[in-house]
Amino acid sequence: MKLVVLDPGHFHAALLQKTMYPDIDPTVHVYAEDGPELADYLKKVESYNTRAENPTSWRMEVRAAPDFLDRFVADRRGDVVVIAGNNRRKAEYISRAVAAGMHVLADKPMAMDGPGFDTLVRSFADARQRGVLLYDIMTERFEITTMLQKAFSRIPEVFGELLHGSPAAPAVVKESVHYFSKLVSGSPVKRPAWFFDVEQQGEGLTDITTHLVDLVQWECFPAETLDFSRDVAVLAAKRWPTGVTPTQFERLTQLPKFPEFLTKDVEPEGNLRVYANGEIDYRVKDVHAKVRVLWNYEAPPGSGDTHYSVMRGSKASLVIRQGAAEGWQPTLYIEPATSNVAAEMPALLPAAMLNVRATFADVDVERLGNEWRVIVPQSYHVGHEAHFGQVASTFLRYVTEGALPSWEVPNMIAKYHTTTRALALAHGG
Repeated sequence: MKLVVLDPGHFHAALLQKTMYPDIDPTVHVYAEDGPELADYLKKVESYNTRAENPTSWRMEVRAAPDFLDRFVADRRGDVVVIAGNNRRKAEYISRAVAAGMHVLADKPMAMDGPGFDTLVRSFADARQRGVLLYDIMTERFEITTMLQKAFSRIPEVFGELLHGSPAAPAVVKESVHYFSKLVSGSPVKRPAWFFDVEQQGEGLTDITTHLVDLVQWECFPAETLDFSRDVAVLAAKRWPTGVTPTQFERLTQLPKFPEFLTKDVEPEGNLRVYANGEIDYRVKDVHAKVRVLWNYEAPPGSGDTHYSVMRGSKASLVIRQGAAEGWQPTLYIEPATSNVAAEMPALLPAAMLNVRATFADVDVERLGNEWRVIVPQSYHVGHEAHFGQVASTFLRYVTEGALPSWEVPNMIAKYHTTTRALALAHGG
């Protein structure tokens, strides 16, 4: 298969090329407008080609022009197109790529508002008619503690049944904390100025929450098909900004001042107001869930983006923490719901661990008071960047097989309904 990369404005596009794929031709066709974002993407790919350990061997053929989208459609040089960049035109890019008969692997979010959701639904219908696959890059499904949280939740002897919860006490809670300043492939990330414009990047409610809503569906209803019109109810949503100072903005973008398109978001004291934070309270079938995303400027020393997650069962809760006590490494805990369950757990866990180790060899548990910590060999902690290659490999397998799992498309539609409906609700719609 031949790969095309369309308008790679986000570093996620390059991360998909951090590894080679047996089914992909090493010559990659790139369509974009000339500029610093294209240059940064090519620089990252070249760093993978020239690294000392396990270098890649991509050959980049670049067609840089203002009319790159029309040329991309007319040339049709690939079988699979990667779309990861400015989200303002993403729905259009997806629609045009599908109409051209190409499989699409798109970065999240594939829809950042209501009109984008409507376009996405049409693109899925068009993809089905044309026999091509449309898929988003859900890297968090490959994070080991999340996979183990899902695995333990399928063991009723330990977890019991997933509680229904309530708006005041959700059965599932997921919180993700991110930072504008971070390292990517060992180097400080350079953010494009549009990343801070919610009209181009999208708000926090429709960006990172895409991952969290996806995980709620994937863990609570594995391989089940969801109908958003019947199974999803968004109950409440809110949004709030993160302030970015002019000095911080210059460090992140290497630009001396805020561009004109951001002046609408500059507060009187001179800081940029970025609506990157959001919270959604909603129900999937009879399960109440809450997801929350937070963005700050810079992580505490030695840390990075963090994830917190709770699944509450009738016998135990499965909790992922990633704080200082865990050395900033995501760690899964089993917390018995009652003292009686805690007393039974030593007799229940050996059989449960045989079940878990059938898929995740050498995983173990240790008791810490009245809870158990899941011990994961370091080899499973491959890092966030490696998950992009895992997603791509999975998608390419689906392309080879000719179909996605039957539940994937309706559940993607349910996911983007949830996030875009939450955004409308937070704006008073």
